[in-house]
Amino acid sequence: MTASFSKTIRQAGLVAAFAVSFAALSSSPSFAFSAEAQQMCTGDAFRLCSSEIPNIPAITACMYKHRAELSAGCRTVMDHDVAAQQSKVATK
Repeated sequence: MTASFSKTIRQAGLVAAFAVSFAALSSSPSFAFSAEAQQMCTGDAFRLCSSEIPNIPAITACMYKHRAELSAGCRTVMDHDVAAQQSKVATK
């Protein structure tokens, strides 16, 4: 096996783990990300929090810890999703 092939396999595994992590977050009643947040934040999560994958609570905490370093698009959709979740909780 060549080094580049191994690197490609590792990256594919990380992408799959991250996708599963975000999918699980999306199905969590306490903290759900929209498909838009998944799309806008995947790069930021890999860049800032790859060491936390696949630990869902750790990824979430890491993303909030690094909020100032998030891309503008990710920060916007995360803020929107959090506000929507808070609104749902407040109306119950």
